[in-house]
Amino acid sequence: MSDDTGARSDYDIRKVLAALPHRYPLLLVDRVRSIDLGERIHAVKAVTFNEDFFQGHFPGAPIMPGVLQVEAMAQAAAILGIETLELAGSGKLVYFMGIDNAKFRAPVTPGCLLDLEVEFLQKRSRVYKFKGRASVEGKTTSEAEFTAMIADPPAG
Repeated sequence: MSDDTGARSDYDIRKVLAALPHRYPLLLVDRVRSIDLGERIHAVKAVTFNEDFFQGHFPGAPIMPGVLQVEAMAQAAAILGIETLELAGSGKLVYFMGIDNAKFRAPVTPGCLLDLEVEFLQKRSRVYKFKGRASVEGKTTSEAEFTAMIADPPAG
C-alpha cells in the first residue's frame, strides 16, 4: 500500500527479500509494518528459538546478541535506503561504515517480536546516517546511530 506522501505499509517477506540481498541465517527482518520513504521505517524480526546463534549464546539462557540487534536495525535501514532511492533489484549493496552510541538496554529472548524503528539523520550523496531503536512490547532493548554507504558489490 502507498499514499501520496510516500508512506507505505505491510511489506511481507517477499518484498523484504526483493529489497535485501541477505538470506537465512543472516536475514534479520521478517516484515515491514510501515515505511515513510526518505524518512523512517518500522520493521519486525520474529525471534525464534530455532535461530542459529541461540545454540551458543547462551545454552540454557538464550539471549539474542546485541550486535545482531544492531544488524537487524541496519537491515531495516538498508530497506529504507533502497526503497527511497528506488534501487530494489539493482544489485546495489548497503555497507556499514560506522556505529556510534550503541547501547544495550534489555535482553531479547526467543518468542519476542523485535520492533525495529530507524530514521534518517543525514543524507549525503551515497553516504547516509541513521538512528535506530529496537524494542520489545515498547521497552527499548538496544539503540544506535550508524553510517552506511550504498555501492556496487565488490568485483567477483
